[in-house]
This record gives sequence, C-alpha cells and structure tokens, in this order.
Amino acid sequence: MKSVSTVLFLLSVLLFIGAIWNTLAVKRPGFYPPKQILKKRALALAGGGGIFLIVAMILSSF
Repeated sequence: MKSVSTVLFLLSVLLFIGAIWNTLAVKRPGFYPPKQILKKRALALAGGGGIFLIVAMILSSF
C-alpha cells in the first residue's frame, strides 16, 4: 500500500509541475497553443493533481 501511495504522490507532483509549466507558458509571447487552451490544460492538470493528492493522502493514512 505504501508503494501505491508513493506513486500517487509522485504522479500528483508531476501533474502540478505540468500545470505550473502551462500557466507560465500563458505569459510567454509567441507560444503556439492559444491562451484559452493553455489555461484549460493547466486547470485540468491541477485538478488531476489535486485528486491524486487526496487519494494518496487517504491511502497513506491506512
């Protein structure tokens, strides 16, 4: 169970890093995907990271 929660923690960290990357890409000029797509992608990655973080915290408490 510990290895599953560790993998979920790492996955949530990676998703949060992806969300930060896309959020910073919105501020860069000349970046290809339109800003609306980058904002939606960052929101989806942050939401997924939050869900995985909550699940990992629940599993690590057992």
